[in-house]
Amino acid sequence: MRASLDTAGVRLDVRCELDWAARLITEGAAGELRAPDSHAAATVRVEADRCPFDTAGWRLLTRGTWERDGELVLTDVCTTGFDLRVTLDADRPVFVYRWRPQPRSRAAAWALRSRFHLLARAALIQFPALWWASELGRAPLHASAVETAGATLLVAAPSGVGRSTLLVRELEHGGRATGDNLGVSDGETVWSLVEPIRVDGGGGGRRMPHGRREMPLTARAASLRPAAVVVLERADSVRSALVPCPPETAARTLVTSTYIAGELRRFWPLAAELAAGTGRGPAHPSVAEVASRLTAALPCWTLRLGRDGARLGELMAAEGEPAWA
Repeated sequence: MRASLDTAGVRLDVRCELDWAARLITEGAAGELRAPDSHAAATVRVEADRCPFDTAGWRLLTRGTWERDGELVLTDVCTTGFDLRVTLDADRPVFVYRWRPQPRSRAAAWALRSRFHLLARAALIQFPALWWASELGRAPLHASAVETAGATLLVAAPSGVGRSTLLVRELEHGGRATGDNLGVSDGETVWSLVEPIRVDGGGGGRRMPHGRREMPLTARAASLRPAAVVVLERADSVRSALVPCPPETAARTLVTSTYIAGELRRFWPLAAELAAGTGRGPAHPSVAEVASRLTAALPCWTLRLGRDGARLGELMAAEGEPAWA
């Protein structure tokens, strides 16, 4: 397999020698794989070789991780069973993976298939792009940028509140979105982190935790520049309501929902190890700074979701352009 993938504002050159891993990558790329590009910003290579990476004479950085001259080897990265070697080639990161699972990781991969699929896809294509995006001054956010008929909005909410359902409703009416889960931002633009969307009942895609299924995002925007921030809340009422939100509250929601998100739980220590071993990228991505930049510059709203199936675009349009422009 050889392809390129634009995700998190980073173009990956993806090469895979394992058929089953290539299927996972293809599934995780959600129809966004393109022709190979040798000038991509980063390379991801999955090798068929099962031999351990040679770390003789390398410095032990932390348990299971070795470093030498800005190169890094991690064993069982993110508990996926893959070992990882990271090098910088002419200022371009190269991530080389080998499938060498320990008995515990192999058992987990078979017993918890959905968990393994999500973890492996994240470790192979999402986390490399997120880490290199942080080198470019961007930070991960558990938020979606949505282009509606009324405005382009950054929608933030903890998992389970209803963001995916709201997003699908907008897409059915001609909207576009960067995703339903994660993105990256520099405080002005939001870039899509490519993955399938996961919704209750959604079609015939792979079954996921919490009773959801995957489906492709047919109207994906590679990037959007939001004109307002909308924080979602569940309301015990029939009618949905849109009310002003203090910028500090919106920023706190962006930050806390990002750290609560289970999808990023293994990214934070991995990013720290990569920064420590390579000397590149921040030790911790600037999540709070990016969230504050967005909410200080943009109007902020709280959408209290009722049971009326209201559309975000209609609610924003009803407020009128001065509310969000």
